[in-house]
Amino acid sequence: MLTRLLMIMTTAYLVLIGLVLSFLPDEILVYFNQPANTFLKTAFQVIGALYLGFAMLNWMVKSSRIGGIYNRPVVVANLMHFGVVFIALIKLIVGGLANPAVIALAVVYGLFAIGFGYLLRTSPV
Repeated sequence: MLTRLLMIMTTAYLVLIGLVLSFLPDEILVYFNQPANTFLKTAFQVIGALYLGFAMLNWMVKSSRIGGIYNRPVVVANLMHFGVVFIALIKLIVGGLANPAVIALAVVYGLFAIGFGYLLRTSPV
């Protein structure tokens, strides 16, 4: 039950981020006071598509047994994604970009990384 909830929550989160990156790249650049250019806007849209694809993967396995050896590639992929992004966001915060949005993202990514780390170490049976 908890794994299903985690998968649904990460799916919703990844869909939200994916849609924002795909459809609002200009607004993101304005929010962070960055110059708008075609490369960054296209990169945000490509990353948004990756997030949406990852969200669909999580949605498709939400009803499967997850943890331990079950669906291990999905757990490891999620752990890597959430863990690495969490570390990158912490580096941004320590480097001086202590924006409330970045801090909120770091908290969410950290919690999801902990959740998938727990799943990796425990068995669902």
